[in-house]
Amino acid sequence: MTSVSCSLLPVRFFPYLLWLVAAPLWLAAPARAQSTTSLAGIWQGVETDSDEPGATWPALMRLQNGRENSLFGVLYQEAGNRPGVSVMFQVQASRTATGLRLDQVRKLNETGRSRSSYWCEGAITFSYDAQEEKLTGRATYDPVGDCNHGSFTLYRVKLKSAATVPAAVATTIRVSGRAVRWYADAELKQPLASGNEYRTKLSKTTTFYLTQGYYPTRESAAVPITVRVSGTAPKPAPPKTAAPPVAAPPPPTAPPLPPLDTARRVPAPPPVVTETPVVLPTVLFRLGTAELLAEAFPALNQLAAELRQRPALRLQIAGHTDRIGEPQKNLVLSEQRAEAVKTYLVKVGVDATRLRTVGYGDARPLFPSPDARNRRVEVAEVQ
Repeated sequence: MTSVSCSLLPVRFFPYLLWLVAAPLWLAAPARAQSTTSLAGIWQGVETDSDEPGATWPALMRLQNGRENSLFGVLYQEAGNRPGVSVMFQVQASRTATGLRLDQVRKLNETGRSRSSYWCEGAITFSYDAQEEKLTGRATYDPVGDCNHGSFTLYRVKLKSAATVPAAVATTIRVSGRAVRWYADAELKQPLASGNEYRTKLSKTTTFYLTQGYYPTRESAAVPITVRVSGTAPKPAPPKTAAPPVAAPPPPTAPPLPPLDTARRVPAPPPVVTETPVVLPTVLFRLGTAELLAEAFPALNQLAAELRQRPALRLQIAGHTDRIGEPQKNLVLSEQRAEAVKTYLVKVGVDATRLRTVGYGDARPLFPSPDARNRRVEVAEVQ
């Protein structure tokens, strides 16, 4: 954060150049950076300060393993409300029982510095959540000017499903991270999906490139995730020779149906899900939260009933927000609302592997903002 946030030490840029040369080598290294005990990798998120409500400092941290129990790398931050104000720190860290302790060694680069704007420096103590691949940190800064403390929340993209899948079998690939986007190429020109799950059939070992939309920075990078394939795809069966058509006998005349008691006839409800996205108009949330209101449950119960009647049906649940507030917060909120719908459907008996979630934030409004109808959830059938 700047005092915004961190150091006043003079520095040469040679260590930064060394880092840029070394980074492709360790990012391309297999397995070690993704082991269950290592905290190496690319972590992305934000720093906040309770003394400055609403202020954010997006952060990107790259760590690689050092000797024994140590790590080293860089921490990059931007001032969220001040374009052009940024800093790059050289950092070193050591593992603790609950996470790691990180020290900001020196500044490698700084932009936008002024007499009233400076970056604080000190140490950050992180706790690690292995299930979410999340680092939650508390910074204790050197008492220079207004520097005192800050809070960090960082996430890492990591493969959470099997690293090897059978060839040509529909498989759900799961990863950690926030507001994840999947691409087929390192240049990020071939988008594949969004969210923490991607269902596909692989015929060969494949590398996906994933980004996080949770407080991205100018230094944000795609993380390669490789899924290996075992076995070979079965060869398609040769086409069968069609038999000559045989004339079918005329169908028997059906007996007349008894008259219907129209007073007692109750029409079946129309299907909720179609091939195009359908808005669930009564699925509402408390303002600014992902907490479902009571009005949402009848529509969700009907949706669950349809899913039980159609066992092959798979859904994408998309969350949307109105264009009020910060776009990054809206993106996270829309993702949380889609997850809330998924959680309820799983609670009432729907298999979680049939549900995919995505959040679009305020990027796809249906009406001019502000309009509560933009705060919606859509469902659509997916293959």
